Amino acid sequence: MKFAVIVFPGSNCDADMLWAVQEIMGVEAAYVRYDEDSLSGFDGVLLPGGFSYGDYLRCGAIARFSTIMREVIRFAEEGKPVFGTCNGFQILTEAGLLPGVLRRNESLQFICKTVPLRVANNQTAFTSEYREGEVIQLPVAHGEGNYFCDEETLRELKENNQIVFTYEEENINGSVERIAGITNQAGNVLGMMPHPERAMEQLLGSEDGKRFFQSMIKNFGKVTV
Repeated sequence: MKFAVIVFPGSNCDADMLWAVQEIMGVEAAYVRYDEDSLSGFDGVLLPGGFSYGDYLRCGAIARFSTIMREVIRFAEEGKPVFGTCNGFQILTEAGLLPGVLRRNESLQFICKTVPLRVANNQTAFTSEYREGEVIQLPVAHGEGNYFCDEETLRELKENNQIVFTYEEENINGSVERIAGITNQAGNVLGMMPHPERAMEQLLGSEDGKRFFQSMIKNFGKVTV
């Protein structure tokens, strides 16, 4: 696979994402700027964390209108894999590729620590290498990770098994139903607040993020644009 790591003004986890995929997983990856207009030649799209456009208006609200997002939306609509972590998750909700919205943490404080997550659904192309119900350790670093949706959307998420990760011990940001990550109905777009790309080596405290990318490479490896 060849991954596109989208870089917006204010992205600050783009190097982490590129390193995780290229150096640890050993697959091709390249930066794609926010003002480019093509994803030709790429097999997967990765939206990194950070503070795109300074988080003005709302997190991800301005990034959603970047030129490259037209391509990201097309890419997703064609069934290609799109993954967004932290600010990437926020951008995906703003773009309408995932339901719901990310609000200020319930504590109104920035949270930066490693947290236990439950794999609520391992029957996705992003989580097949995990065990159902397994508890993994991934870092979070966000001020607006409080996932919210209305009751109808929540019912649909549950009925379609779109809730993929939940916070295990503590609802750190006040998210509805402890939601930490979801997919779209088609299962090819996933957004989550925790950072799997920061949990790739035991030296850094956890390598539980590796199986996330292993799942993507295994299940989407033959998909091309």
